[in-house]
Amino acid sequence: MNIHRTCLECGSRLTGRTDKKFCNDMCRNTHNNRITAHKNNTIRAIHYTLKRNRRILDTLCPATKSKVLRKTLNGFDFDYFTHLRKSRSGNTCYFVYDMGYLEQENDFILIVREPGY
Repeated sequence: MNIHRTCLECGSRLTGRTDKKFCNDMCRNTHNNRITAHKNNTIRAIHYTLKRNRRILDTLCPATKSKVLRKTLNGFDFDYFTHLRKSRSGNTCYFVYDMGYLEQENDFILIVREPGY
């Protein structure tokens, strides 16, 4: 009984090991990339948003602290941040990597750099 096995990606005939699934590394990589593309694209989009948020905060805060109006954060997505910390006064400080912001009254935002960076 002679069963012909084929590559899972391109369909070409396989020779060699009985558990072989792909004819070469390019077909293996292409197959695996296609399977994980949706997950990778989602992660890539989230990472892009986080990088943009951090760049906006970094631009508006050249020193260790800066107070700006909320409307100056053009393009900033408040739904995306990396971690939270409580301030000394008990307020929640949202961080995007090493840059944080605290929402204050009258639409002001206090931007801070995490100590040590």
